[in-house]
Amino acid sequence: MAKYETMLVTSSALDEEATAALVGKFKSLIEANGTIDSVDEWGKKRLAYPINDEEEGVYTVINFTSNTDFPAELDRVYKITEGVLRTLIVAKDE
Repeated sequence: MAKYETMLVTSSALDEEATAALVGKFKSLIEANGTIDSVDEWGKKRLAYPINDEEEGVYTVINFTSNTDFPAELDRVYKITEGVLRTLIVAKDE
């Protein structure tokens, strides 16, 4: 088991319920394959540059512990999910 941190930037065009459902989907996926250590909701922030003609995004940071093969699957699901602008998964030093 290894520790990871993922940052998820979702579309600000989604309403609060849709954003919460999207983040909840990823939280349940992580919980099914590991354990969530913490979730930090940063809220709506201005992007450094427009992504898909959007100026703002909703940021969420999740720290979790899982097997080493799970982050690749999580990244695959991020890429095929509508409403996700950018993601980052980083392995943390223990």
